[in-house]
Amino acid sequence: MLKELSSRKILTDVASDILMYSVKSTYILEAYPEADVFVAGKPCDCDVVVECQVGDPTSLEVKLTNQSKCTVGPFALTVIPYQDYQNGVHNNDLGNAVTLIGSNTFYIDAVKPTEDFVCSGTLLFLYAGDYYLNIKFHDDNSSRELPLSWFCLPSVHVRAMDPAQHTMF
Repeated sequence: MLKELSSRKILTDVASDILMYSVKSTYILEAYPEADVFVAGKPCDCDVVVECQVGDPTSLEVKLTNQSKCTVGPFALTVIPYQDYQNGVHNNDLGNAVTLIGSNTFYIDAVKPTEDFVCSGTLLFLYAGDYYLNIKFHDDNSSRELPLSWFCLPSVHVRAMDPAQHTMF
């Protein structure tokens, strides 16, 4: 009988800990904005390649949607273009290949509950190739614990194509 009671106590404690962790995780995940990325007006994620033309300005939008009951912020959002050589090596030094017109960092004071905030910029690809955009969020308040997945969005794949190579006769 005593052994059965102690087993129940352990199970109850474990279940309570799991429930507490689940509630905390749900609160943290719901408390921060959701991000949608658009390149050339098309929605992007890690599975979709967006095509654009070399030399044409290409719009970039990152839309934050706050689905919580609290205002969130301040945050900073940074866009870093790079090339992936498919062997684990990333080339971040693309000064002559990709230009971000304006700043590559956006500062966001606050996003109110149920509202959106859109960061808009323009990319200019000077050479044909496959590029990726690494979009990072930086929390200006170090006392909060935020989910890492929110700060490490999947990279956006953009294929810059040379218009001379793709003309149809």
